[in-house]
Amino acid sequence: MKKGYWVVAYRTVGDEATMKNYVALAVAALGQFGARTLVAPGSTVTAHESGLKQQTVVVEFDSYEQALAAYESADYKKALVALGSSVERDFRIAEGV
Repeated sequence: MKKGYWVVAYRTVGDEATMKNYVALAVAALGQFGARTLVAPGSTVTAHESGLKQQTVVVEFDSYEQALAAYESADYKKALVALGSSVERDFRIAEGV
């Protein structure tokens, strides 16, 4: 079974309180799906070629299907509501090899 990954680059980030609340809710929601954070918010990012130096997060799941299900879950949708519109991000769900 191929693993699934969330790859998220934050273009703009809202205030610290909003992000802290979102992260707490998201971690709780994703824990139900066995998610593992491989690259955490605040990790150093070095951009090359056309890349942009943006806060980046990578989360691993045991399967692509779990990654999709986690995003669609009711608990993660609550985290998204808490995130609000003050954050702009490039969010992708990718299937591993």
